[in-house]
Amino acid sequence: MAEKKMKKGSGLKYAPEVIETIAGIAASEIEGIVGMSGGMVEDFAERLGRKNFAKGVSVEVGEKEVAVDLKVIVEYGRNVPELYKKVVMNVEQAIQNMTGLSVVEVNMYVEGVMIPEPAPRENLPKERQIR
Repeated sequence: MAEKKMKKGSGLKYAPEVIETIAGIAASEIEGIVGMSGGMVEDFAERLGRKNFAKGVSVEVGEKEVAVDLKVIVEYGRNVPELYKKVVMNVEQAIQNMTGLSVVEVNMYVEGVMIPEPAPRENLPKERQIR
């Protein structure tokens, strides 16, 4: 059996969509990140029942490095700089662990703030229920 020589530069490569999905899931895992903002087309596809984990994520993938841009919606009242630190750490760790690529940059753009829905009245103690 003849030995096949590898050409310089060939090897394992990742489609940008794979890295976008990893980054989107990792960012969404952080409490206080309500969702990702992806524009009308992605929002429409999600309404049709197709969950798009890469929504609101764009990446630049090199041979050994990756840069990530995230568009997020945060929960009202959260400390956004603290959320950013947690998102960066989680995204970097997820990409590094799954792909071996080095994350050189994570940019987070806050595109919306969502107010949490109040608890339903029936869950309140009787003395606190409004009639």
